[in-house]
This record gives sequence, C-alpha cells and structure tokens, in this order.
Amino acid sequence: MKKVLVTDGVHPSLIEELELAGYECDYHPKIKLEKVHEMIEPYVGIIINSKIIFDKALFDKAKNLQFIGRLGSGLEIIDLEYAKVRKVRVHSAPEGNRNAVAEHVLGMLLSLFNKLNQADQEVRAKLWDREKNRGRELMGCTVGIIGFGNTGRRFSDKLTGMEVQVLAYDKYKTNYADNLKHVKETTLNEVIASSDVISFHLPLNPETKHFADSKFFSNCKEGVVLLNTSRGNVIKTVDLYAALQSGKVGGAALDVFENEKPETYSKEELSLYDKLFTLPNTIFSPHVAGWTTESKKRLAEVLLKKILQ
Repeated sequence: MKKVLVTDGVHPSLIEELELAGYECDYHPKIKLEKVHEMIEPYVGIIINSKIIFDKALFDKAKNLQFIGRLGSGLEIIDLEYAKVRKVRVHSAPEGNRNAVAEHVLGMLLSLFNKLNQADQEVRAKLWDREKNRGRELMGCTVGIIGFGNTGRRFSDKLTGMEVQVLAYDKYKTNYADNLKHVKETTLNEVIASSDVISFHLPLNPETKHFADSKFFSNCKEGVVLLNTSRGNVIKTVDLYAALQSGKVGGAALDVFENEKPETYSKEELSLYDKLFTLPNTIFSPHVAGWTTESKKRLAEVLLKKILQ
C-alpha cells in the first residue's frame, strides 16, 4: 500500500479521506525534522507545515516521493526547482485559510485603531482614562494592499462596506480589480505614497526579503499604519522599530516575525524585540492569522482535492 507521512496536526478528515483513497497514513504531528530525514524513504507522499524544510538533502533521501502537501501557502520551505527535477508534485492550500487571514488582519487593524489592547489592560487595572483611549475610525482612510493573491484579495473583500479606498498592487497580475468598485489597481509607488494603512500579502523570496525597509518607510505618508500577516522577513524589523520611534510609522500590527523562535534570539534580537514589544502603538500575534478551527478543516479539504486530482 502507498504510504503518506503526516508531519503536523491536521483535521481528521484529511487522513480519513486519504485512507479511503487507498493510502496508508502515518500520523506524527510532533515529529522533528531530523526524524523525517531518517524515515522518509518509503513514503510516496508527505503532508508538511513550516517546521519541515524540504531541501535537496531531504529530497535525495525521499527516493519514492510523488507529492508534497503543504498545509497553507508559503512554499519557501520547499526547493521547488529540485522538486521539478525529481518530478514531485507540490500542492499548497492558500484557499483554505485566506478567509481566516483576512479576518485576522481586519481584527488587528480595528484593535490598533481603537486601542483595544491598551484599554483592556487599563480597565482590568481599574484605570478609567477615556481621553487617552480615544480611537480612530477606518472610514475615509486609504488602505494599500501589496500582493493581491488569495489573502490580499480576501482582505479587500472584508473592507467592502467600510467606506475606504483600496489601492492594490501586484507585480504579477493585471486587470484583477476590474469588477471591484472599491479597489483601484495601481502602481507600487502610489500605494506607498498615498496609503494611510498598508497591508503586506507577499510570499517570501529573494525579491521580497526586507521589502519594507528604511527607504520604503521614508516614502510612506507620515504616520502610516503597517500590517503584516505574510512572512516576517518581508519587513526589516530594526528599520520598522526606528520608524515607529520617529513617528514616521504610526502603528504596526504583526502576526509574523523575522525570528519566530524566541528561545533562539541572539542578544541583538532580544534587545530589539524587547524594545519593539514595549511600544503602545503596536499589536502582535504568534503567526496564527490563518490558524482557526474552520481553516483547519478547510485546509484539509483543499489539500485533499488537489492531491487526489
């Protein structure tokens, strides 16, 4: 029987349906990368999340591999060129969690505008300062979306009815906003120069690493608010901190970080993040934007369909 290795927590339906399709599934949601290297050889398929780095060394050990199923969208963890050489099919499932990400982005933005985290903590401490917690409305703002794929498009959908102007930029798409009355397809320069809020929806690759750095921020509107639920390395953190300190960037909501393993922080990283995390005009979450109960099931459904096709 054809064997599939499942290396992360998945909705039970994915395993059930794969087994009904004739696969034998070995479920090891807490498996380490080193162990995958040891046991990969007999498997025709593998289901992975971000902890499994599928480089050439792992491909060379996966002698029987026919497909990789990625729970989510980011494919920077897979050597795609070598996958082509090995004729291994690679399936991702951005359709499965795009709605979760879009809702999370909107939630972070509204929380930031209305100072909800700060207000919540103060009320719990029996502090009652209404003026200090005066919020800001989204209506009338210009929201820039950089990257108009699955999550960027879905975020624009969530903004329908919010009475905002959406400026969208995608280097690899054209005519994507033709049927969207509240979205203007435009240039990167206009998005940067004209947006009150900028949300990043980019894959991570050499072209997008540190896409948002000091030069990027210098061309933004004064007080721009930045949202990132894509990949942490899209923003150069040290430059973001400096821009937040100067007021050039008025606020930031981050679900992703350049280093997402606090136990591995260098002294420099520890100092930087400690300072960043004290800023009141920020809000953070631990890379969970696409991590909902519903998206777990939806990811399984999307990935299963692609694998079986």
